[in-house]
Amino acid sequence: MPEGSPYATAMRTHACGELRASDADREVTLCGWVSHRRDHGGVTFIDLRDREGSVQVVFHPQAAAEAHAVAQDLRGEWVVRVTGIVRLRPEGMANPALGTGEVEVVASALEVRARADPPPFVIEDRVEADELLRLEYRYLDLRRPEMTKALRMRHHVTRLMHEHLDALGFVEVETPLLGRATPEGARDFLVPARVRPGTFFALPQSPQQLKQLLMVGGQDRYYQIVRCLRDEATRADRGFEFTQLDIEMAFVDEEDVIAVIEPLYARIVAETQGVEVPTPFRRMTFDEMVERFGSDKPDLRYGMELADLTDLFAGSGFNAFASVAAGEGAIKALCAPGGGQLSRKELDKLVEDAKGRGAAGLVWIVVEAGGAMRSPVEKFLSADEKAGILERTAAADGDLVCIVADKRDRVHVALDGLRRELAVRLDMIPPGRWEFCWFLEPPLFEWSDEEDRWVSKHHPFTSPLTEDLDPETAKARAYDLVLNGYEIGGGSIRIHRPEVQAAVFDALGLSHEEQQEKFGHLLRAFRFGAPPHGGVAMGLDRLVMLLAGKDSLRDVTAFPKAQSGLDPMTGAPAHADPAALADLGIAVTVEPEPEGEEEEA
Repeated sequence: MPEGSPYATAMRTHACGELRASDADREVTLCGWVSHRRDHGGVTFIDLRDREGSVQVVFHPQAAAEAHAVAQDLRGEWVVRVTGIVRLRPEGMANPALGTGEVEVVASALEVRARADPPPFVIEDRVEADELLRLEYRYLDLRRPEMTKALRMRHHVTRLMHEHLDALGFVEVETPLLGRATPEGARDFLVPARVRPGTFFALPQSPQQLKQLLMVGGQDRYYQIVRCLRDEATRADRGFEFTQLDIEMAFVDEEDVIAVIEPLYARIVAETQGVEVPTPFRRMTFDEMVERFGSDKPDLRYGMELADLTDLFAGSGFNAFASVAAGEGAIKALCAPGGGQLSRKELDKLVEDAKGRGAAGLVWIVVEAGGAMRSPVEKFLSADEKAGILERTAAADGDLVCIVADKRDRVHVALDGLRRELAVRLDMIPPGRWEFCWFLEPPLFEWSDEEDRWVSKHHPFTSPLTEDLDPETAKARAYDLVLNGYEIGGGSIRIHRPEVQAAVFDALGLSHEEQQEKFGHLLRAFRFGAPPHGGVAMGLDRLVMLLAGKDSLRDVTAFPKAQSGLDPMTGAPAHADPAALADLGIAVTVEPEPEGEEEEA
């Protein structure tokens, strides 16, 4: 076997995609899939593909008659083994778009190792097949170079994580998949325990309590790239299963945790994107971020900050705004530079979109030459109100001002969505820009309409910022990292004193009996000397999605579920064998769904 190729095996000397001009005149043996076959004047060409790329193979009828004859039967996705001599392509025939574009392999022998049925879609990067079909035949979809690139990106990122944390003295520790339900804000996946009929393990939403117990156990610096599971609604950037970089540290405060993450993520962007990201990252309090951008995960690559106009319309003659200003609502606006170019139809669509996000409506104003305004409500606004709008939004000629008046949370939701939509429509997002920002001091609790009670904003083990445990005002020693409009991780300084933990449980309405039944093991551990500790969980899937320039986690995950939560490839989830259920003491009372119903991807 030749030296220098890590891909050399008993069946091949090189990978298809690694051949270069320096390999000219070398005899090689390659294995891979037939991507394309072409015939020109009796000479047959194939593109042979493996994970590392593709190379052109030439079959001459005179030089290798037997191999040429076999090549006439080759079809797409057949698996073959080829032996031949690497040569430079004829002058003017090089393909600069291909890594192997300067060379070709002149075949002397050809073996067909496996034939293939015609694939259900063309295996190329510019695939037009329906996503559900691609997921059904995921093993074929994975052959596309674009998918290989995404998986290698994921590998590169995790390698950097291991290197960075190992150098800082972290120890990787595995935690169990079968455990007890944890309050992470979503439903648990339950696993029946045959050894104790009628009881269930829970698959981990995160290793939260276990990593805290590792700190009690004196392990000081723990990390794990861990698979987590939550039984919650799926969407493009969230699924049942996800992977996170999980970190916990003893004897730290917020600055120590942040100091571990920032250089790692700056390095990840530098090595995968070729862009230097300055550190320290930007910071805001949670309240500031929401007030300025309407979201706790804003895209900071462009402006359009929200301007508060509530006091401007106190006592206004425009009743729709005056009534909101007089109540407990808010009136806020954003200015979209150049947005005045939008048509009336497009502007009316923005109004409908705002309503679709829960707001009562939206008022748009196009600023024309000299500060004149064009708007359905222009005649209801006073001169002072018009001047105030222009001043607070910094709107200039040709800009678009959008105003929403409603309950404060509805205003924020509507304007956040509008801000993102206009940034895309008006081409405001600069390419190659990576904007990180931490938010600090979020609420410790939030009201759950579904449960009709106060719940933890993060989780109940988050340390309060002060002694204030009033659910309406208490703040947390927590922090989230936002990148280009996505939350990519978050953590907190944890509670380590049992009396503080019990007080937080009390604020959540948990009785002493419930505290002991659900968390007795943690409270007991804290009585044996728990160090101050904190940590963070950084989502891997969403980070790779952003780095790869994709819009869906499914495009950077090897075997994802469809958006419906089903697996079109294996048919999971499936009905269990009645005998297995009987062995577990489980009776199924749900009527089985009809077979063969199509699910949307």
